[in-house]
Amino acid sequence: MANRSAPGSRLTDRRTVLRAAAALAAPGPALMREGRAAVRPPAVIDAQVHAYAANTPERPWHNVPNWPAHVTGDEMVAAMDNVGVDGAIYISPFSMYQYDASYAVSVQRAHPDKFALVKPVNPDDPAVADVIADWKKTPGTVGIRIILTKESNRAPDDPGLDRILRAAVNNDFPVNVLFWGNVEAGTALIDRHPDARFIIDHMGIQQPSVPPAPPQPWADLPKWWNSPSARMR
Repeated sequence: MANRSAPGSRLTDRRTVLRAAAALAAPGPALMREGRAAVRPPAVIDAQVHAYAANTPERPWHNVPNWPAHVTGDEMVAAMDNVGVDGAIYISPFSMYQYDASYAVSVQRAHPDKFALVKPVNPDDPAVADVIADWKKTPGTVGIRIILTKESNRAPDDPGLDRILRAAVNNDFPVNVLFWGNVEAGTALIDRHPDARFIIDHMGIQQPSVPPAPPQPWADLPKWWNSPSARMR
């Protein structure tokens, strides 16, 4: 989505999201030294990370993907420091924790200068608007996420999605939406909610966690890029 938004546009480009998250994660305004503003190098922000604890009875996974046995918050921070990443958009992993973002919250509390948080929200929850309002009050939060892959079995006019998008607008939250392999439904959802701000997860490109790789991984990108949803209003 980079560089596709304009003043007044309802689409949030990736660069804007990263800048906003960096500002939210920053410890405070630049210090003044000897009457001149301290100069800081540009922050390097990872657009999407998924930290998670080991699969234990105390914190069981919903699914068991072929991922490492654990990538804890501390391990993620160490890996970021090793390659010079200053901060990250931490999206609570839906595969493991579904709509429970408690582990992400605990990690952000331990590393408040490293992570800004995005939580998946449940379209089947009739009180999802209240969940989103509460999430807005959680320190470090910058957005919510919905899943609209074919496996989700949801139509763009699903009433639960409508509830989520209205609540996102009311709480000034951008919405990460994953619709790889289901681009037509994703663009229809975006067109249906002109007041909402969207971030397209993975640019709509399929990235399966197990072989085989898609034979034409970029095939859906022109569909999204040339859709009415991607045009500046």
